[in-house]
Amino acid sequence: MTTEVSLRDVRETDLPIFFEHQLDPDATSMAAFPARDWDALVAHWTKIMSHVNISVKTINFDGQVAGNIVSWEQSGEREVGYWIGKQCWGKGIATAALSQFLHHVKERPLFAHVVKHNVASIRVLQKCGFTISSKGRFSDAQGVPIEEFVLILT
Repeated sequence: MTTEVSLRDVRETDLPIFFEHQLDPDATSMAAFPARDWDALVAHWTKIMSHVNISVKTINFDGQVAGNIVSWEQSGEREVGYWIGKQCWGKGIATAALSQFLHHVKERPLFAHVVKHNVASIRVLQKCGFTISSKGRFSDAQGVPIEEFVLILT
């Protein structure tokens, strides 16, 4: 695990970087989540940053924005999710960031939904103590069925 990872509050100046991260076709395929246009992304992040029950941080690696991590409540469960820019994949950044974030978000159980083919993200969660609790299925924006795992940290 790398030690150059830190978390800080999200700034408006991070949004163009988050925008570029989510435009990458490999990243959207890995996450099975479509990219947003600029206005939709700004509206989404404005809502996230102003919501008192959402915990969100920018992930820094060597002083540069590497991604973001967020926790929110959905259907009565506390969820966690993260997005790492493709240029930062494979460096232990997601594992280090999630490990730090779990000291900040103390509510348990904590859930994560990960598409079955995103093996790297499943490993990150498992390294941080999450276990697969169930399997699910949803349809993407084109109606294609996607299989997912639901992981839990108790």
